[in-house]
Amino acid sequence: MAEISTTIVNGGAVTGAYRNSFNLKGTQPLPDTEKAGSSFAEMVREAATDAARTMREADAVARSGLADGATTQEVVQATIALESTVKVAVAMRDKLVAAYQEIMRMPI
Repeated sequence: MAEISTTIVNGGAVTGAYRNSFNLKGTQPLPDTEKAGSSFAEMVREAATDAARTMREADAVARSGLADGATTQEVVQATIALESTVKVAVAMRDKLVAAYQEIMRMPI
């Protein structure tokens, strides 16, 4: 008989998403001296790269699931990670657009 898991979400995925949220919110602990020179543009580029990687991984797991190479739980976990990534990316885009619009309204 197959073992039934009591949770849908992988603890590692939740931990990874939580860690990524610190990068997106800018509330991460003080960076090491190696990253002390990181600019806002580098942070945004890194977040976008991580989001693209998560999307590619979720797509690969979904394709693998269609070919019976991944379990249903793995597909669901990848889909949840993808959904979370898309929500964060959209929220981040909205904040950037709002900030740009606010700057454009400033008098010269």
